[in-house]
Amino acid sequence: MHEYSLAQALVEHVERQARARGALSVHRVVVRIGPLAGVETELLTTAYDHVRVGTLCASAELCVGGEEVVWVCDACGEALPSGGGLCCPGCGLPGRLAGGDGLILERIEMEVAAHV
Repeated sequence: MHEYSLAQALVEHVERQARARGALSVHRVVVRIGPLAGVETELLTTAYDHVRVGTLCASAELCVGGEEVVWVCDACGEALPSGGGLCCPGCGLPGRLAGGDGLILERIEMEVAAHV
């Protein structure tokens, strides 16, 4: 289950970012996962719940959003139509995967001490 190692890396990264900013706690972690990322959302959420214990993320909600699969033509820059072939309808050249395979940390919501 590689979701556990992904959750561990996510919490460690969020904690480093939060500590670098003097955060007292993290309230929410927002990620986007593409359908081609090979990540099971439920398993990632369960793993996150286990690895966040005892960290700045202990009470932080994990919000998971989706990301669309996008193929583009490198030659003409056009997006390939969804559900079509993987070749550009305009020039016939093969498309390139440009989105939908990522696990992206989109936002960290944290509480920082007020500076006077």
